[in-house]
Amino acid sequence: MTTYAAPIRDMQFVLHDVLRISQQDLPGHGDLDREFTEAVLDAAGKLAAEVLAPLNAVGDRQGCRLENGVVRTPEGFKAGFERMREGGWTALDCDPEFGGQGMPYVIGLAAGEMFSAANMAFTMYQGLTHGAYSAIHAHGSDEQKATYLPKMVSCEWTGTMNLTEPHAGTDLGLLRTKAEPQEDGSYRITGQKIFISAGDHDMAENVIHLVLAKAPGGGEGTRGISLFIVPKFLVNEDGTLGERNAVSVGNLEEKMGIHGNATCVMNYDGARGWLLGELHKGMRAMFTMMNEARVGVGLQGYAVAEAAYQNAAAYARDRLQGRAVTGDANPSGPADPLIVHPDIRRNLMDQKSFLEGARALAFWGAHLIDRAHLAQDSQADDLVSLLTPVIKGFLTDKGFDCAVQAQQVFGGHGYIEEQGMSQFVRDARIAMIYEGANGVQALDLVGRKLAAEGGKPIMAFFEMVKSEIKAQDTDEVLQTQFCEPLKAASKDLQAAAMFFMEQGMKNPNAALAGSYDFMHLFGHVALGLMWLRMAAASRKALEEGTQDATFHETKLATGRYYMARQLPATAMHLARIRSGAEPVMALDAARF
Repeated sequence: MTTYAAPIRDMQFVLHDVLRISQQDLPGHGDLDREFTEAVLDAAGKLAAEVLAPLNAVGDRQGCRLENGVVRTPEGFKAGFERMREGGWTALDCDPEFGGQGMPYVIGLAAGEMFSAANMAFTMYQGLTHGAYSAIHAHGSDEQKATYLPKMVSCEWTGTMNLTEPHAGTDLGLLRTKAEPQEDGSYRITGQKIFISAGDHDMAENVIHLVLAKAPGGGEGTRGISLFIVPKFLVNEDGTLGERNAVSVGNLEEKMGIHGNATCVMNYDGARGWLLGELHKGMRAMFTMMNEARVGVGLQGYAVAEAAYQNAAAYARDRLQGRAVTGDANPSGPADPLIVHPDIRRNLMDQKSFLEGARALAFWGAHLIDRAHLAQDSQADDLVSLLTPVIKGFLTDKGFDCAVQAQQVFGGHGYIEEQGMSQFVRDARIAMIYEGANGVQALDLVGRKLAAEGGKPIMAFFEMVKSEIKAQDTDEVLQTQFCEPLKAASKDLQAAAMFFMEQGMKNPNAALAGSYDFMHLFGHVALGLMWLRMAAASRKALEEGTQDATFHETKLATGRYYMARQLPATAMHLARIRSGAEPVMALDAARF
């Protein structure tokens, strides 16, 4: 049986010592002092540890069941979802006009980390609802907002996104779902969607599906796609539920992990739907959900790894195996604990240094989203758009690696289901695939985001790294241990970007063959920047005589590890990028 404890102290450090959120000149931020955010995070952490975490293994073992057209969730999920609703956790950062609490997105993200770490499959139900809420909030009519948002904010009704079809995954231009206009302004939606997370369940009164479909006159490819609101139950004019819509669950997918979440095949047989946003511009509205979802999936990647790490560290401290090479660490016992061995320390430090850097990067990304939305800050919007594929792709790749490393600490016991470590590995695996597989994230980063705004966002990032390094000129410790490694890594990133600029037009394959390496190179530099910021904050706290010296000394030691042992990977990624397309494209298809 695994356990989970919310890392509230570390979250508070990122929020207040690194991001300084209460000092930001943004609406709703002035009230976010340490005492307030600690109360919020503490309450969320208790819910995560005491309610959601115990249901994690239950959901994995029992999964969901399709009975007479209704999806039944695992034992305890319904009561847990009610606790989530009662506490207002589904409404944390939603618009007060529709029943939300109006907190900044970064606070919602912090709570989401704890919920996902404790029970990723469970948390997806309200997570997907939030994405659907955001799309309707951004693109819906006043009537649509009034009809759907209050119930979605409270999660009395939940939401989904319906993109994928059996023949059309990433290439949405191939989708076949049709939308036929009706005289009353509605549409009849006909087609099949697959891999629909939280597509149906017994925890909410209604499910509001957002469905991509093609209406007449839209043309070929993605230009002809529109987005429609298709409720499971039709909604009467007075807000009560009416008759069942012509949408049904055809099947539940049997998956590698996240068994507690219902992944559905959805059949639309002339279901009534209503256009969301502009006709034939559904991709624009859908990407309101997709961008938020991709940051959320990046969070899932490291959140599940955080839970796995906590259990691995506890096991390493307790499990007796072998003796330390420098002399017995536990002379009164038959053996020393695993944690005395350097390779176990390496394993755990790989995880710890990544996880703390990943948290800082995700929180910073959420803060940039707050700046973009609350202050109409176009530079913040450009920067987070650039970082989104990095947050999604790099954090989920490395998060999965960390979950595997955590399982490895247990040896053979980690392979036994009784210990629960395999669930972390199986659950973390999906984050690399859905909401745009990581290879697609890399292509988006290199093919679109680098050249966006004439390259201004990436140049702004380079300048940010340069200025933050320069700001530590007077601190010799930071210069040696953090600034110099980051400077070298940033030069590798700049060199890779220059290679793409030189090669991309005359040989596009040269750029695309290196895109995955570029995403990881960028990820390492971004985490290096986070570690410089955290190290500077901890150095300042120690100089001021903090009462929490152990925390800050540990933070610095962990940061030094990342800079010394992980950040040099940028040189390897640059070498791969510079090798160009030839090694990748050398074989024709028949020779694979």
